[in-house]
Amino acid sequence: RILFVHVLHNIASPILVQATFIFAYAVLAEAGLSFLGVGVPPEWPTWGTMIASGQQFVHQALWLVLFPGLAIVLSALSLQMVGDGLRDLLDPKLRKSL
Repeated sequence: RILFVHVLHNIASPILVQATFIFAYAVLAEAGLSFLGVGVPPEWPTWGTMIASGQQFVHQALWLVLFPGLAIVLSALSLQMVGDGLRDLLDPKLRKSL
């Protein structure tokens, strides 16, 4: 009973927060590997392959690199913010002071 009520209740929030941080790092790692050409197969559209294929046209069409890059940054930043917000919301020490 102690294990389920107290221990699992207190470790659920750090595991959830860590999962959001790991998912943000996975998005960045996949985009970086796809940019280098060692990620998923080239026929799958990913943000990294979009940046790599638009790199040769950056002087004529900046948006080919800009928008996938912004999508990577915004998705990783939003996942980090969600994880930070969940940490603040689910932390038992902060919950007692609020």
